[in-house]
Amino acid sequence: MLVVDKLSKTYPTFTLKEVSFELPAGYIMGFIGINGAGKTTTLKSIMNIVRPESGHITFLGKEMHNYEFELKQKIGLMLEPVDSYPKHPVWKIIDVYKRFYDEWDDSVFAAHLARFHIDDRKKISELSAGMRVKLGIAMALSHNAKLIILDEPTSGLDPMAREELLDLLREIVEGGERSVLFSTHITSDLDKCADYVIFIRDGELIASDTKDDLIEKHAVVRGKMAALSDELKRHMIGCKTNSFGFSGLILKTDLDKGIYGTVIQAEKPNLEALMLYYNMEVQNEK
Repeated sequence: MLVVDKLSKTYPTFTLKEVSFELPAGYIMGFIGINGAGKTTTLKSIMNIVRPESGHITFLGKEMHNYEFELKQKIGLMLEPVDSYPKHPVWKIIDVYKRFYDEWDDSVFAAHLARFHIDDRKKISELSAGMRVKLGIAMALSHNAKLIILDEPTSGLDPMAREELLDLLREIVEGGERSVLFSTHITSDLDKCADYVIFIRDGELIASDTKDDLIEKHAVVRGKMAALSDELKRHMIGCKTNSFGFSGLILKTDLDKGIYGTVIQAEKPNLEALMLYYNMEVQNEK
């Protein structure tokens, strides 16, 4: 459905470096990385909100640059909570917004407002931060989009609202015709719903795989300081130490070689551990 090929964008203090990945139809892809890693720059470059220096975006088999208006009709986008025209009521904002989409459906939008308990007579300024996030999501979902792109959609939401949103994202892809790409630094949300995960660090794509395969390729190891040999350090992706010992991330293929003996413990990581230890590598290098 979506193919991103060697997408690059340069700023004075930051460079997005040839990011490439593919998102098939019917799946949820989570885009993870710490704040400032390049998630928003990538999403804006896909949508040509910022113009990349190089790279190609193909959506529904067509080049985005050549068919931008047509293809954007099929993309639901939310990059930030709705905050434009704060003194206007929701219905008035939507009356303008929906004119940009040929397949806008008032009944679908009304159903999302009811699900999110949003009163369209309220002014934007009267909505909480979480409600403005929900409004943006409702807008993205109401014009028959095939691809939903959301930037940090669960930030600012309470645990109940986050779970409600994750349920909605799972519903969106159930039919196999629509996909979701959403960025987040709240990795526990992806543990619950993502099929694919891409991980970016300092503008560079570190990993792109199914969530299960990405986790399966790694292991978190723990042990006493005496077990932290130079050989083990060389194979560590990231490591932290304290008075009790050490913990770190390693590729499962290295662990399976059995060269570290039985003095360490190994366990399956979650996405939070992957992001934590991969970014420790950068901290250790500086």
